[in-house]
Amino acid sequence: MTHTPNIIGFACQWCTYAGADLAGNLRCKYPPTVKLIKVPCSGRVEPEHVLEALARGADGVLIGGCHYGDCHYKEGNYKTSRRMTVLKKLIEDAGHDPRRFRLEWISGAEGKKFAEVMDEFTKELAELGPNPVKGGN
Repeated sequence: MTHTPNIIGFACQWCTYAGADLAGNLRCKYPPTVKLIKVPCSGRVEPEHVLEALARGADGVLIGGCHYGDCHYKEGNYKTSRRMTVLKKLIEDAGHDPRRFRLEWISGAEGKKFAEVMDEFTKELAELGPNPVKGGN
């Protein structure tokens, strides 16, 4: 039986979450593997949130935000980018495969891109197999 990955997604309400909504409205097909958490801005996602999701057994974590220059809070996505560069090292230090984390810039008009990213990330995680960390989901 094929492993169906459990993905936690932190999605900027203005862009990536709106893109996910558009994907649904356009009836774009993508695996129902992601549990989206709407956040005001990708800059509000703390590295601890990602590490906690992985520690509790999520197979992958996605953070989605606005494209550079489009952040409703001016520089939230730049903050996200800087923090997530450091986060990749923390993920490795915590014993997780860094391929289990993904950062994407998806606008509210990119429903098709949202679906493509989710399909691609799901396939990558399925190939990696289940998260070896079994936490209290």
